[in-house]
Amino acid sequence: MREGAAEIPAASAVQAALGAHRKRTWAHGLQRFVQRKPLGAVGGGLLLGVVLVAIFAPLVATHDYLAHDIPNRLIGPGRDYFFGTDIFGRDQFSRIVYGARISLYVGLVSVVFGTTVGVTLGVASGYLGGKFDLIVQRFVDALLGFPSLVLVLVLVVALDPSLNSVTIAIAVSFAPRVTRISRASTLSIREEVYVLAAQAIGTSTARIMVRHVFPNSLAPVFVLATGYLGTAIVVEASLSFLGLGVPPPQPSWGNMLQFAARGFHEVAPWLAIFPGLALASVSFAFALFGDALRDVLDPRLRGSS
Repeated sequence: MREGAAEIPAASAVQAALGAHRKRTWAHGLQRFVQRKPLGAVGGGLLLGVVLVAIFAPLVATHDYLAHDIPNRLIGPGRDYFFGTDIFGRDQFSRIVYGARISLYVGLVSVVFGTTVGVTLGVASGYLGGKFDLIVQRFVDALLGFPSLVLVLVLVVALDPSLNSVTIAIAVSFAPRVTRISRASTLSIREEVYVLAAQAIGTSTARIMVRHVFPNSLAPVFVLATGYLGTAIVVEASLSFLGLGVPPPQPSWGNMLQFAARGFHEVAPWLAIFPGLALASVSFAFALFGDALRDVLDPRLRGSS
């Protein structure tokens, strides 16, 4: 009984030590990332701030973002309305805060969906080869032949403009690029020794693809997806600006810019300045963070960073 009782505290101590070691490893890795890539750290910090603002939007917003207050319409930035009000008296600061939710939703969901489809097709195409590879790549070539914005416009019009339609259209435009990158990685990975060894012992094709090829092909795709998040947000804003994105009265940075362009840019310039700054800042932050991740994860660039 004493030996068993002694083993339990010993196991707990080992687990506690392992947990402390993992925390130190994460802290050390984060510290190295900040030191080596300060601009990437700034971009990551800004993105973290936007995510927190979106999550806690009801606490951050100072007014109801849908409430009309006609007597206080077109009031400039001040103590009561940080970013001013629009023609309906709606608080611009609160609308920008809630607009962050839509932008992040479109960016994250479209990139995750496009990445999932693209990686699946890329790994299968690169590993299986043959006619399947030929058919998939010709389909990818056909999609890549369209400019991204034109393809998204066509899909949104076909699906009827809405938040989910915009998300699906952006994901479809992103998937072919992921497929091409994932296939290129798979072509090199399938010649690695561990893949050949798995084939030699009779491991099934599906198991090799899932356990060996798929995890090792994610690094370049992850970097591409991080950089494309900012592009997805800009595309959503562009569609909303053209009237094909998120329908009013839901706040989107794009439809806020469209509203400001209707002759209010001289009377109330803050209607365009603050949504434009929010859009530019988030896009720039994604670009900085994505470049930093590329330098850290790409083994060819580690020695120079």
